[in-house]
Amino acid sequence: MYANDQTHDYVSVLPRPNVGRGYATHEIENMPSELPEKNLYDDDRILKEAIHRHGAGWADEKLRVCGAVTGSARMRDLARLANENTPVLKTHNRIGQRIDFVEYHPAYHELMEAAWKSEVHSLAWTTNEKRPQVARAALSYMWNQTENGVMCPSTMSYAIVPLLRSDPAAGNPWLDKILARDYDPRPLPGNEKTAITTAMSMTEKQGGSDLRANSSRAVPTGNDREYLLTGHKYFCSAPMGDIVLLTAQTEAGVTLFVAPRTLPDGTRNSIRVQRLKDKVGNRSNASSEIEFDNAIAYRIGEDGHGIRAFIKNMTHYIRMDFAIAAAGMMRQALNLAIHHTSQRKAFGRTIRDLPMMRNTLADLAIEAEAAMLLGLRVAKSVDDAQMSEAEQHLNRILVPIGKYWNCRRVSSVALEALECHGGMGYVEEQPIARLYREAPLNSIWEGTSAVMGLDVMRAMKTDGALDALMNEINEAKGADRHFDAFADGVKADVANCAEMFEPHARRLMSRIAVAVQGSLLIRQSTAEVADAFCASRLGGEWAHEYGTLKFGDAGLKAIVDRAALR
Repeated sequence: MYANDQTHDYVSVLPRPNVGRGYATHEIENMPSELPEKNLYDDDRILKEAIHRHGAGWADEKLRVCGAVTGSARMRDLARLANENTPVLKTHNRIGQRIDFVEYHPAYHELMEAAWKSEVHSLAWTTNEKRPQVARAALSYMWNQTENGVMCPSTMSYAIVPLLRSDPAAGNPWLDKILARDYDPRPLPGNEKTAITTAMSMTEKQGGSDLRANSSRAVPTGNDREYLLTGHKYFCSAPMGDIVLLTAQTEAGVTLFVAPRTLPDGTRNSIRVQRLKDKVGNRSNASSEIEFDNAIAYRIGEDGHGIRAFIKNMTHYIRMDFAIAAAGMMRQALNLAIHHTSQRKAFGRTIRDLPMMRNTLADLAIEAEAAMLLGLRVAKSVDDAQMSEAEQHLNRILVPIGKYWNCRRVSSVALEALECHGGMGYVEEQPIARLYREAPLNSIWEGTSAVMGLDVMRAMKTDGALDALMNEINEAKGADRHFDAFADGVKADVANCAEMFEPHARRLMSRIAVAVQGSLLIRQSTAEVADAFCASRLGGEWAHEYGTLKFGDAGLKAIVDRAALR
């Protein structure tokens, strides 16, 4: 563990009256306490039921241990410290040597150590149990309720595994230490460390999402798969990763490479960290611009086919993880809103019990549950794709739709939860403020909403894809009149989408997303939650603002009570 002398408990001490110029003007009352420690697995009946429903109950003990860690006051305080004490770039050491070192606060290292110990980066690849992606998704869901910055390197280290396995000659030397349950931040060659982490750097100034426009060049050295890279990358996520995954142009076209940060002889590879990005959120984690000056790198996959290999073997998994990560953030926003409103009073009543607030909390609760069920359904499709052609089709469609929809909705949920706090929510010392700044990020990373639309368009052109999608939606047919009518409309939409898909991609993706969510809620949730979702999101009985459910007070109370952590 990493020592952290800055972590301490805050004790409120009232000043003594009439001492010097200090006067006691009031006692502090009607102020919510700190969020109590909860087990984010055992105390979340909705998540636990879903994990067992998907056949991943074998992971109960791992999830229970992770839930205790992620729901602890210690982790929350470490998250605060890591975000208040942001990374610092040290380009040179005291004697003028170039070191390109990003220095993190000790709290960040302790968070990383706890996350790696929970296997959030590795469980999907190291177990032979049923539905490993679903179990691993639950770990990510809980960690994203605690600290999002450490989830960036976690997601990349998780998602690079299929890519490395796709090319054993190049990937095998890194796999064991990528999958290790240890965290080793020492700046040493990979073969001298107990574990390694991954950085990723694809984007260049002139290209953005269009990786074919990248201008970085790679020249073979004559040694097998070894190249010298020269160029610039506008974004490098987690630049202190032990290996950097990136693209560069060869004679054959855009190709994928892995560049070690430290070479086997202990010298630094010529990867220059030019500056750190001053981001809106995700502040505990460093993002940077980097340059390569004849940096040594090793080719992954076929020469000239880097984009295809990256999307097929890595990007897909990152997008899946973002769908569940956004759901976890929605869950945390809901947790904070319920806690605050349960402890603060106004107009003689607890705010949670005021009619308009109860409606708002219930609305947030059904949004958060629908997002979680969609995220887990995406993970299930990854697990089952090898055994079912229908699941293969669903996987290709639902991953980008889940990423698009959940990552778009989380900002609105965070904003509404912030308003539930009143003026306090707009103060940085409140955890909801950090969540609000964090919320937009995943809709941008690994493909914007427009890129997701193009991906869905390609997936839906595959023979059998539309049938698989409608079969999934129609499993709930006959249970709700709003749902039935909406599902019929989606069927007509997808049947007519071939010619005019791109201009209307967001509309179609949004309709597919809520149709799938409605189907999942009807089959897997309570009648109150499913009825409220279908009437509002599918039936038009909603003003497209939280807190506008047309639902009886008893039903609203049942929804909020069910969502509250026990």
